[in-house]
This record gives sequence, structure tokens and C-alpha cells, in this order.
Amino acid sequence: MAHDIFGEINNAVLDLQNSQLQTYERPLKKLAQLLRHPDLEPYNNELTKDVDLNAFIAESEKNGGSMVGSAKLAWPDDPEKTMGLTLLLIEKLASEPSYATNFGNHFFYSGKKTIAGIHSLTGQLIIPFVRDYKNYVQSKGSTETVLMPPFSRKVFIVHGHDDGARETVARFLERIGLEAIILHEQANQGRTIIEKVVANSDVGFAVVLLTPDDEGCAKGGKPEPRARQNVLLELGYFIGRLGRDKVCALKRGTLEIPSDFAGVVWETMDSNGGWKQSLARELEAAGHSIDWNKVMRT
Repeated sequence: MAHDIFGEINNAVLDLQNSQLQTYERPLKKLAQLLRHPDLEPYNNELTKDVDLNAFIAESEKNGGSMVGSAKLAWPDDPEKTMGLTLLLIEKLASEPSYATNFGNHFFYSGKKTIAGIHSLTGQLIIPFVRDYKNYVQSKGSTETVLMPPFSRKVFIVHGHDDGARETVARFLERIGLEAIILHEQANQGRTIIEKVVANSDVGFAVVLLTPDDEGCAKGGKPEPRARQNVLLELGYFIGRLGRDKVCALKRGTLEIPSDFAGVVWETMDSNGGWKQSLARELEAAGHSIDWNKVMRT
């Protein structure tokens, strides 16, 4: 069975994003361990060749002014050397957790809370690195054992309070031969909601139901219908986990679409059932075999 190492790396980064001061060490060490995977060793050796982390840190220390938060990392112009330095830096931060908090507060200052520096470092440094590192590995030779998980016919349904929309989509997916994954139908096993989402994210596609369950607005503005916050969080998670081409948002009713998700495929969940053909096309484009006779009969 192929091993999806980058799926595990994304999970470690997600855990680091949501960590607290008492828990950040574990996902940070997990991330460093995953980056040492034997299949990644040739790429790591190439990236870290002729890269001096200590010299980089020493040079960066010279860039700091007297103002808190003014320190800047002295990144080289070469993007591959930048990735190599980041690889070595993650290893150092994981092996010295107390140094990690000092480093985050010094170069990624985001308020007085110590954990804020770790979260800022994760968002500004680690997440972009993982994206660029994956692209780098994908562009080099055969990476099948690292990057290609088994194709899954499971489809995760992200939903709010519109139970009717959720059940309609789930039954449609099942009638065309796919397995609908609905979070509340899965065993809790003592996990938090986000842990359940991660544990059940071994899917080949995600359908996100944007329904007007909440209201919100900018301060002083007029409240407008919005999708629930958990729906938007999980939409972002599955875009990162699966890629935009394997996420389809179905919009029902009138509601605000966040500008951050511009470019994500979304379709109107109309009452005449036209959304079924649209969703089936997206599933087919993502690699699923679709029986169009079943689609047309549903």
C-alpha cells in the first residue's frame, strides 16, 4: 500500500497550528520525524548541500532593530537554499523546544503570549515551506511511494444545520456508487471534532454544503446570511488536504461566499436537481468513474 507521507505532514502542521504551549512540542517533533522519511532523504540531501544554518541564524541576528518584532530572517535569493535552510531549521526547533519558542517570539513576534510566536512561525514559515517542498519533490523523478495514496471512493460531506441538504447529497452519492462520510455518523473514540475530521479525511473527494445557517457582518455593518464557521474551517482543511480540484462546494440559498475561497469550484444547489450533473462532472474530473445512467435516474 502506498504511503501518503505528505498527508501525514499536513496533519502534523494542522496539529501545530491548533496547539497550545503545553502541547506544541509533539506535533513539531512529529513534523521533523516525517521530513526524515527515507523516501525523502535524496531530496533533503540535495537541498541541504552547502547550506550553513548557523551562519544563516548569525546573519539574521544582525538584522534585528531595537523595536520588538523588528528582527528579520536573512533568506538567500535561491529558493532551493531557502528550503534547505528551513529543513535544517525545523530539525533544530524540534530538537530544542525551548529554542523554538524563543525563535518564534524573536523572528515572528505576534503578541506577548509565547504560543503566538509558534503559531505565527507555523503560518508564515512552515505552511509555505510544506507547499513548496511538496512541489519540489513532485518535480523530481518517481515519487509514487511518497505521494500517491490509494484512490478512495469515500466522499466527505461538510455540512451545517441543513439536514435536508446533507441527506439529499449523501443519498445521491450512495446511489452512484460512492461512500458518503458524515462526521456525526462516525465513532467519537474520545476525540475532539477536529481530531475526528482528520481521522476521517482519508477520502478521495469532499462536498462542502454552504447553507445560510448563521448571520454575520463587519463591525457596524448589516448582518447577512453566512455558512457556519465549522463549515468554512473544514472547507479550508480539505482544500489543503486534497487540493482544490477535489473539493466541490454546493451553495444553497443566498449567503456570503468568503473572498479567500475565490477560485474554488462551487455550484448552486438548485431545486430542480441540476446540481447532481454538476457534482458528477467534478467527481469524474477528479478521477472517479461515474455511471451517467445512474446520475440521470436519481
